[in-house]
Amino acid sequence: MKFIHLADAHLDSPFRGLSFLPKSEYQEIKDAANESFTRIIDLAVREAVDLVLIAGDTFDSNKPSPASQVFFKKEIDRLTAAGIQVVMIFGNHDYMRKSDLLVKEGPHFTLLGDGEQIERKDFTTKSGFAYNVTGFSYAHNHIEEDLLMQFPEKAPSFTIGLMHAGQAAGQNNVYAPFTLERMRELGYDYFALGHIHARQTLLAKPLVVYPGNIQGRDIGELGAKGCYLVEVDEESGQSQLTFCPTSQIVWEQANLVLDAPLSASDLADKIAATLRAHESAGVKTFVSLKLTGSEYLTPDQLTFWQDPAAWEEASSQANSARLVDFRVKVRGLVQLSSTDQAALDRAKVEILSEEKIKQLAASWIKKDPEARRLAENPEFLAQVKELVSVKLADRLQDIGGSGE
Repeated sequence: MKFIHLADAHLDSPFRGLSFLPKSEYQEIKDAANESFTRIIDLAVREAVDLVLIAGDTFDSNKPSPASQVFFKKEIDRLTAAGIQVVMIFGNHDYMRKSDLLVKEGPHFTLLGDGEQIERKDFTTKSGFAYNVTGFSYAHNHIEEDLLMQFPEKAPSFTIGLMHAGQAAGQNNVYAPFTLERMRELGYDYFALGHIHARQTLLAKPLVVYPGNIQGRDIGELGAKGCYLVEVDEESGQSQLTFCPTSQIVWEQANLVLDAPLSASDLADKIAATLRAHESAGVKTFVSLKLTGSEYLTPDQLTFWQDPAAWEEASSQANSARLVDFRVKVRGLVQLSSTDQAALDRAKVEILSEEKIKQLAASWIKKDPEARRLAENPEFLAQVKELVSVKLADRLQDIGGSGE
């Protein structure tokens, strides 16, 4: 038996922080999740799999656009026309009812667990291998209960659990929290999970697997994305996983370390070379560049490399890698006199307090929903503080130097 396990397609999801790109290229990027999904369907047909498992959040919201509904139906129709069984659940983003879905229930398509009901379905492959799938679909954006406690015991046939959920570690997990202990107790052959966008295997026996999302949407979702192709030994019931990358855009983190000041042109050459080092054949790579040693940058260089126009120029020196994010890290601030250092410390307290940043960002947040997300992002706030610290130190050095 062969099956594909995918999750978190998030059709209709926007790519965040890329509005500066040319309109034609931005449209191509917006279609990237659809392209990845189509590649997964191509893979399923090419491999003649018996089953495709879709573990939730196919759509980015519970009111998907007509275009996404039509697109999804056409792709599922390709599978069912090939006699491939499709079993799907809704997740916390696309919490819908079965009646809201454009795809109809049929011999080769099942929406499992409508209305958050635990449901098991039995199937048989064309070769006669019996298997079953148990799961549930979200009807609300949160599920606080551990629904795994309601799952039936393992059946004699190959048994799969299909869930969009997170582990019950810590507090405030409202996404069907589960425990690995319960999964061990149930003894299923495979748990096909969705919700976590990072690809990972939580247990080897039974296999508990997150395939990750099918297309990274921002710099927080690094590396190749796609699905798992799973081959089951019908004699032993053992499964072998093969990750299949399908995303046409990959996000990567690049690092550049400065040990001395550079001219504007030499710095541009180094950044372009760093981009070229992160190119991958057949995919477009979006690079977030972290520059360590920003104390060696002049104020003009620091300002220049915060501008997307500079990123565009650097990207033109590479083939398939594009700079879309520039961050700085200070390895050690410039040397200041004790008086200037005290002034810097006072300024940082006055300007960089959490309360002050919130006050400064208040009007910005009102104008732009994306601004609210950034203002609540600890990594973004840390980057703002880093930049301000560098500029304050440089300014104080200039002031101190002018009086000597």
